[in-house]
Amino acid sequence: MRPTAPLALTIAVTALAATLTACGSGSGGDPDTVEVVYNRSTDNKIRFKDAYLEAVKRQFEKENPGKKVKLVPIQAPDNDYATKAQQMMRSPKTAPDLVYEDTFRINSDIKAGYLKPLDDQLAGWDQWDRFVDTAKAAAKAEDGKTYGIPDGTDTRGLWFNKEIFAKAGLPADWAPKNWAEILDAARTVKEKVPGVVPLNVYTGKGPGEAAVMQGFEMLLYGTGEDPLYDPSARKWVTGARGFEDALDFVGTVYKEKLGPDVSDALDPNVGTRVATEWFPEGKLAISLDGSWMGQNWINKGPKEWPEWSEKLGQAPMPTQHGQAPGKVSMSGGWAWSIPAKAENPDLAFEFVKTLQTRQNATEWCVVGAQIAVREDVAADPRYLSSMPGIEFFTGLVRYTHYRPALPVYPQVSTAIGEAMEQVTTQDASAADAAKAYDEQLRTITDGAVVAK
Repeated sequence: MRPTAPLALTIAVTALAATLTACGSGSGGDPDTVEVVYNRSTDNKIRFKDAYLEAVKRQFEKENPGKKVKLVPIQAPDNDYATKAQQMMRSPKTAPDLVYEDTFRINSDIKAGYLKPLDDQLAGWDQWDRFVDTAKAAAKAEDGKTYGIPDGTDTRGLWFNKEIFAKAGLPADWAPKNWAEILDAARTVKEKVPGVVPLNVYTGKGPGEAAVMQGFEMLLYGTGEDPLYDPSARKWVTGARGFEDALDFVGTVYKEKLGPDVSDALDPNVGTRVATEWFPEGKLAISLDGSWMGQNWINKGPKEWPEWSEKLGQAPMPTQHGQAPGKVSMSGGWAWSIPAKAENPDLAFEFVKTLQTRQNATEWCVVGAQIAVREDVAADPRYLSSMPGIEFFTGLVRYTHYRPALPVYPQVSTAIGEAMEQVTTQDASAADAAKAYDEQLRTITDGAVVAK
């Protein structure tokens, strides 16, 4: 979902086919080796995660003589990475000992029997109490058990180009109070500063969960309480006015040509273009985007841009009409999970403990532009000074929402992406796209829906 960036490091690419077909795979039957599967960026300039894991691997092996860590990167888009990791976890012959999981997929993988509950190990780990409750909940299943250790989260808001705003006569301290003010600013940019994209809202099936979470749900969760799933009824919401209004906002952006060209907007790589082309080259005025954006422009990231902190501003995403609490954000994140068929689960947990020393957890939040999920890391001076805007985005945690952590959510997300694409291409009105989504939702959830 979220793009990744800097710290270039030359590390040989591990082919998935070789991983899946290698004799023995897993940890090769070696009780002293922990095999770790993680997602590698599809951008070959982006290797900061590889560098971080290599450093922790060296530390673990030094502190645990005779023990080894085998890092297995899978270089693929997020959806393909998830599919390939699931293929590996199906068999004891190919299951790794530790796997990096997007928290929104954890429950579907639990339902499939891929993951092991970690409550026994967590009960004896003195660092677990340092994690904030919302982060813990993101890796907890419907059965009440925890299946992952989160290593960071993120928040989202509005990024805007101050130079373009100045040309359009808009303020450098822009802070829209509702959706209408966002559209008004975009219309002003279109009129006063031709040749730039006024407003980017991720949309459609191509960008996948980035469009659903960063685009649609940032709108939807500003329309009212529990607009996607009703936890008290334990049912998914249909017929909601807020759902249609959020689709109408997206449709307006593209109908009025306030957004990128439709072909660009539906490109799976649009997020990379926002970060490495449109913002740095002064071609984009506003983007509804994530806390990690600055990561692309520092520490030898894919697009060095020293002036970014002076040229870009951030503003909270407002609720639809400015109603309480006035601001909205969405948070996601990734977690380290142990497959149910792992050969060395205890050794895997020991490696997690090394990943999550305070020093290493802080290092990851700094190099990965993560929002801290540990209270001690959130108070660390190095974290607080790691990047311009970090305090702003950390401050949005109090307004943030998490996606429903339910097994069918990935299917619901796909249906939302389809509805977004329909209004983006103008193949359907917001009302018709919402109606089609409701019909899909009933099928996906076996009728477990409630009307609002």
